[in-house]
Amino acid sequence: MKQALATIVKPLPDHLFTLREGNAEMRWEAMAGEGYHTPNDRFFVRNHTSTPLIDAATWRLRVHGPGVRHSRTYDYRQLLAMPSRTVDTAIECAGNGRRFYDVQQHDPIPGIQWGLGGIGVARWRGVPLGHLLEHAGLRPDAVDVVPRGLDAPFENHGHVRRPLPVAKAVDDVLLAYEMNGVPLPPDHGFPARLVVPGWVGIASIKWLGDLEVTTEEASTPWNTVFYPDVTTQPVRSAFEIAWNATITIGGPHILHGRSWSGNGRIVRVEVSFDGGLTWQQAEHHGHHLVGAWLPWHIGWAPQRPGPHVLMARATDESGATQPLITPRQAFGYNFDAVVRHPVQVVHG
Repeated sequence: MKQALATIVKPLPDHLFTLREGNAEMRWEAMAGEGYHTPNDRFFVRNHTSTPLIDAATWRLRVHGPGVRHSRTYDYRQLLAMPSRTVDTAIECAGNGRRFYDVQQHDPIPGIQWGLGGIGVARWRGVPLGHLLEHAGLRPDAVDVVPRGLDAPFENHGHVRRPLPVAKAVDDVLLAYEMNGVPLPPDHGFPARLVVPGWVGIASIKWLGDLEVTTEEASTPWNTVFYPDVTTQPVRSAFEIAWNATITIGGPHILHGRSWSGNGRIVRVEVSFDGGLTWQQAEHHGHHLVGAWLPWHIGWAPQRPGPHVLMARATDESGATQPLITPRQAFGYNFDAVVRHPVQVVHG
């Protein structure tokens, strides 16, 4: 199988992305006026090495290991011919929000200093992973599925791979080949990737080439060294405006944002314009799609010029609400505190 390497293939214009150590964070103002899904041209990119350009005609997916009765190899045409499913779900980097340990809590943590733009929601189409595993004869004593990516090996750790419990794999995981109605773009996993709803993005392995099914708990650097003890994503909220945006006095202005959680749908969003002294409930629509994230809006008529801070907090169906402070996490994961979003109010 031939492949060529490029760091990131798609254009990364400044008005859509902030570059962070060779990765691309979406600017939240780029979602203003967009629909429910994140367009492919502004979906964030997190690579461990470089985007591989893979030829679908020679690509193969191998399913094997002691946890299945039959080793199987599938080509791209076979994958497209299988029963498919479409899901609307988010993929989010585990370190999304890491920079706020520093800028808000004055406790910097090494790693890529993501703001809140290491997330995107897409309409994914593909084959339910459970169907593929059943086709290979999933054994009752199977424990983990270990997907392996086809991008270049990372340092001395080999190809990216992250074990996935069989119970999750057969529940709602998708082997996706389509993103927002088109074949997966190269940066987002062409020809096939996993999509693991609710879980940290590292679980959704891109450029998938191998699925090993084990009968014992599996360990790799990506669940021991780099991403230990992280699975579901916490509750977060973001405004669809630029950092330090300029807003004219008076109004009212309609502010838009989105909230999400790996533990289920968002049931309430509140916004504060006075540093958290008082909170107002935001309005929202689109109940049929709130499983991935919840778009919301609220009116604001600022009465004095100068710096202001916007705050949004959400509550999910499990009852989890964003706190004002997040306990330190050694790797900078799970920052779920209310983000203090600065704006400047000026005379019109």
